Amino acid sequence: MLRQQINDAYKAAMVARDQATVSAVRLIMAEFKKKDIDGRTEGYPDGVPDDQLLSLMQKMIKQRQDSITMYNQGNRPELAAKEEAEIAIIERFMPKMMSEAETDAAVAATLAEIGATSVKDMGKAMAALKEKFAGQMDFQKASAIVKKHLAGA
Repeated sequence: MLRQQINDAYKAAMVARDQATVSAVRLIMAEFKKKDIDGRTEGYPDGVPDDQLLSLMQKMIKQRQDSITMYNQGNRPELAAKEEAEIAIIERFMPKMMSEAETDAAVAATLAEIGATSVKDMGKAMAALKEKFAGQMDFQKASAIVKKHLAGA
């Protein structure tokens, strides 16, 4: 599904001669290809599932946000603007991010579902959240919320 969206966007951008979108989508497709090659050794001969691709795209966004910070510190606004444009293109293919309240509710439900009661269950809880909410949740924020719930439990 996600791969088809990316391919369709690539073709549309080629037809429209939208060079920025073509460039950004090519980067996404290249990362997908690398992930698929790595996935073959992990038991995914036909390509990794969409949840892993969404996590990869989240990582790409984080990398660009870090680059924006560096470019702004280095007084290179034109490069920061290019990175921001790439983020906007990548985000077009991402599901809507959960709000903090939605994240809190999802964490509480997941903790109850897996029976997590102490901080020792942190890894199990984060793994369950990443499996269920890939691409929809900021896992740094979710980690803090999980700690809060487990410390209070």
